[in-house]
Amino acid sequence: DLPVRVVAPKGEFMGRAAEVGIVIGITVILTALEIWMTRRLVKRKIEEGLKDLEPQIADRLDAARIVLAGCAAFAAIAALGYLPAAGFWPLLTVTLLQASALAPLAPLGDTLVLAAATPHERGNRSGVDYGWVRGAGSAAFIFGSIMSGQAVERYGLAAIVWLNTALLTLAALLSPRMPRLSRPDPPGSRAASDSGSIIALLRLPEFRRVVVVAALILGSHALHDGFAMIRWQSAGISSGAGGILWSESVAAEVVVFLLIGRPLLDRIGPSGAALLAALAGVLRWSVEAETAWLPAVALVQPLHGITFALLHLACMQRLAESVPSRLAATALTVYGTLGIGAATAVLTLLSGSIYSVIGPQGFWVMAGLCVAALPIARRL
Repeated sequence: DLPVRVVAPKGEFMGRAAEVGIVIGITVILTALEIWMTRRLVKRKIEEGLKDLEPQIADRLDAARIVLAGCAAFAAIAALGYLPAAGFWPLLTVTLLQASALAPLAPLGDTLVLAAATPHERGNRSGVDYGWVRGAGSAAFIFGSIMSGQAVERYGLAAIVWLNTALLTLAALLSPRMPRLSRPDPPGSRAASDSGSIIALLRLPEFRRVVVVAALILGSHALHDGFAMIRWQSAGISSGAGGILWSESVAAEVVVFLLIGRPLLDRIGPSGAALLAALAGVLRWSVEAETAWLPAVALVQPLHGITFALLHLACMQRLAESVPSRLAATALTVYGTLGIGAATAVLTLLSGSIYSVIGPQGFWVMAGLCVAALPIARRL
């Protein structure tokens, strides 16, 4: 969220939405590429580790903690570059530097958490519940959004740069002290090559539908993620209120992840959940296209819990049901980088041009993506 908050309010960017889209879009592309590369590396190291004894796997998890700390520390230092940066190229340079350090944090964090996670289908609940960890992270995002919005109003734009640096520094200091995580050894099976795994996955119609539905519905968030703050501020909504709106949407995400997502998914199934997410996306983006009236915007923010969290849970369940276990790691990588990362990157780049030409009416394009997802979601 830092590039959006820092880049968008810079005076020279107001009215030049295409450049904002380029900055954020390139950041998303770089993030997607680094996530792909990091997950491939982690997957390869784990496969190598399975040939050895359990201590070697633990050593690699220790290495992941050190790399996590190093990336967080570099991202903290890079964030300080936003303070003197002014103009398109300096801001782009700082954004890319920080993005290059931030991108590996998610897959490395997943590696550490999933190493102790217990699958849902197992009765044993001694392991870490990924949903609760994800919910805790989302809750922290809520607190950060509220605090950053208030900090900008009281202390100016530089305040969130210092907050970002401080929190990343704290993460860097705590990462090496994370407890050693372990999980039961996976069933012995030889992993296919990356290229062979991808080809095998793309032959699965269920997997193709999951990727397309995720690309359309999750990708439709691109215009909102890149230009919602600009839209709200131009309509007179303060930074503090904008932070609360962001927090409202993430709060809905937390509620879905922790409380209602699993029971709802068990009741309506992945296809029903995907249909509901597509319909919620149509409603959400239609409202944002037509008005920036604060009560209306506040009313549609909780739909994020459906358009993102519920859809993500549905996609994860369908992947678990349809993808062979030996291809699970590759499936998650392709889903994350192609279904989410690449689609979001392309749509973010396009969003800059769309917003510069038709402004908030561009949200109708995002609603159209959700409409296009309806027939595929029905067959998910």
